[in-house]
Amino acid sequence: MRRIRKDDQVEIIAGKDAGKSGRVVKIFTDRDRVLVEGANYVTKHERVQGGSRGGAQEGGIIETEAPIHISNVLPVCPSCGEATRVGYVYENEGDRRSKVRSCKQCDATF
Repeated sequence: MRRIRKDDQVEIIAGKDAGKSGRVVKIFTDRDRVLVEGANYVTKHERVQGGSRGGAQEGGIIETEAPIHISNVLPVCPSCGEATRVGYVYENEGDRRSKVRSCKQCDATF
């Protein structure tokens, strides 16, 4: 089980965007990176994509979001609203037992 999932609200704790927060758009599990909405903008030089049909794409300098390493973000707890470390607790649901994430500060599950 991962401590950060897609659509989680996270806060960036290291790097040029430290202190910003945003929603996780995509997780790259093979590289341990996450794409956070509205953070880590980089400039990219794009070549003109031409074609014989009308689908030509313009080139130029484009600003786009880049992935951030997963160790540089902390999930924001929905109940206390602070960036927190994640713990795990087991909840019993009848005859089943499920592992859920919990906030280390206020012990709320999310």
